[in-house]
Amino acid sequence: MKQEQASVKNIESLVRQNVRLAKRMAAGRLRPVLLHRLRDLTTEFRLSLALGDLLYLEGGWYVTHAGLLRLAHRNRCSGIRVQPLREFCDAAASRWVFKATVYKSAHSKGFVGFGDAEPSNVSSLVRGAEMRVAETRAVNRALRKAYGIGLCSVEELGSLAAPVENTRTREKVPAAGKGIPSNGQPRLRDRLCQLIRQYQLDPTLVKRYAADFCGTETLREASRDLVEGFVNHLAESAAKDRAGLLCQLNSYAQPQEAKP
Repeated sequence: MKQEQASVKNIESLVRQNVRLAKRMAAGRLRPVLLHRLRDLTTEFRLSLALGDLLYLEGGWYVTHAGLLRLAHRNRCSGIRVQPLREFCDAAASRWVFKATVYKSAHSKGFVGFGDAEPSNVSSLVRGAEMRVAETRAVNRALRKAYGIGLCSVEELGSLAAPVENTRTREKVPAAGKGIPSNGQPRLRDRLCQLIRQYQLDPTLVKRYAADFCGTETLREASRDLVEGFVNHLAESAAKDRAGLLCQLNSYAQPQEAKP
């Protein structure tokens, strides 16, 4: 009983610490819904902002590799197996694909995650380390599946990738995400593209849904705040109920009749 009470107090203390730190980091610009989300994440997974378990980027929360490893350690994860999928790898092109399996216990059948990396979908800061990035992404996805975390991890983002130069043609190769209206915000645009790839959504239907959500004729006409709200909504819907989201998107498959 005393241990349970101590655990509850520790979590409540961590919640207060996270909220206080989040407000200070964002200079009071965090919307109430994001603070509520932070409280839920803290309570359920005991993630700490101070330790770098969570990051706030482009209007949303992201879990980190370090945070996932700490979560696995707290839950006595039995082991993680990682292996490259050689048939999909191309060392000359710096393209790597890994498979990771997380075993929560000695008798676990394992939770599988895949991760890929190539120059076009990694940050320029880690260019040349695509193999390690792919491995980390695979581990993160497997850990998120194993412990039920719907948040995307920072290391999985392709949105931090800038256009890279093709060494053979000297042409600019666009980072993942070209073709989705950026509204002047490439990182927000690429986060939307990352969600489309991650959850295998139809880009055309997503754009129609986004325009309807924002109340504009096209997504390009929407303000940044509206687009950011839609991206956060899409991420949460995809993580909690992908089937329901697909049904919602399918309702935009046919052009709507004009209102009289």
